Amino acid sequence: MGYQEKGKGLMEPQNSETKLTALVVDDDKLVRMIHQGLLKRAGVKNEAVKNGKEAVDIHYSGQRFDIILMDKEMPIMTGIEATKKLRSMGIVSRIVGVSSCTEAEKQEFMKAGIDDYQVKPLTIGVLNSILDVVKASK
Repeated sequence: MGYQEKGKGLMEPQNSETKLTALVVDDDKLVRMIHQGLLKRAGVKNEAVKNGKEAVDIHYSGQRFDIILMDKEMPIMTGIEATKKLRSMGIVSRIVGVSSCTEAEKQEFMKAGIDDYQVKPLTIGVLNSILDVVKASK
């Protein structure tokens, strides 16, 4: 012990590649709880909001996330509107549309700026594949 270990934790965080952050955006409380539980189990620090406006507001406050799990249909501001707004703000987080919609609605969501689309609720396997893509891009 002593001077050799001083500051070691600050310089080289252990498992830095797993220190991802995520924002869950969904108006359904049960879906938010499921996705937050899966993220926590995967070691991802996360927060949740109930609609697209809250997702935009949290970014205006200066918070940033590696991954945003975005529902499409929500009150106040939809996932499509929120995604367009976040992209116009310069947010480069990986936005994954997580919803249940038709192929045409999915295409509209993709055009809004999402990076990926998955049917909800996510499973741990699907979440791990999303996390692998984000980790590979870091």
